[in-house]
Amino acid sequence: MIELTDTNSSAIAAEFVRARTRAGSPAMGMVMTLIIVVDEDESEDAMLAARRASHEHPARVLGVVLGDGRGAAEVNAQVGTGAGWTGETAVIRLKGEVVKHPESVVLPLLLPDSPVAIWWPCHPPADPAADPLGALARRRITDAAAAKRGRAQAIHQQCAVYAPGNTDLAWTRLTPWRALLAAALDQHPLKVTGASISAERISPSADLLDAWLRDRLKVEVARSTTDGPGITEVVMETREGPIRIARPDGRLATFTSPGRPDRPIALKRRDLPELLAEELRRLDEDDVYAATARRLTKMKVRS
Repeated sequence: MIELTDTNSSAIAAEFVRARTRAGSPAMGMVMTLIIVVDEDESEDAMLAARRASHEHPARVLGVVLGDGRGAAEVNAQVGTGAGWTGETAVIRLKGEVVKHPESVVLPLLLPDSPVAIWWPCHPPADPAADPLGALARRRITDAAAAKRGRAQAIHQQCAVYAPGNTDLAWTRLTPWRALLAAALDQHPLKVTGASISAERISPSADLLDAWLRDRLKVEVARSTTDGPGITEVVMETREGPIRIARPDGRLATFTSPGRPDRPIALKRRDLPELLAEELRRLDEDDVYAATARRLTKMKVRS
């Protein structure tokens, strides 16, 4: 990593070229630009997660650390390639007046003719699509479960301002649950008369699952609180008996269905790099998430 102090976008771009040349790879097969907007305290963990996700998606990764907005503008950066990255990386620290206009630094560094994704690991803006950096991206990724303030309302806020390209890792965490529930109804083509979810008291994923079940099955969904981790049980009621997926330990679930013996199913809670990599596979609008977000905005916030 090369340290650049009191620098600018042109110097950072030039250092990218020099870093590729030093690495003996003047042309690299990068497929996108990933912007990460993060506080200094969370920057190391966020960049580590992005590095692991980049093994599947070679990218130019721009970590943008927004500092104190007072005083004269200052741009410092660490730029490099290699060290476990499959593309290029820069951690750009902004201070002073430039904090109010971070897009002026980031825009010249976007890879030409390739998609842009942005990820807020902890503190998403109130409206990601209207954010100056968010407006540069085709895919905007938030994480309501990591919100430091207002966690109970965080996913409702994101759903209320949904725009094409928005997504939340609380939704990504539901992918295995939704796949299992859909497969269960394929195996048992029965009419669902009701459903219930057991989860931690504050669980953005459970809120989204509640909305998804209501939207797709047109049934009422009961909620109960457990110690977790995360979602611990989902039940769909039918006239022949319940279809149940219970996961009390966050690793192994038990699948119960009418007329068949119980069977174990691997349902491990996935780590952050895996979730991020999944979201970067899809850069178009997620119509199912859009419908779920609309449904959730009509539901009362759980306190």
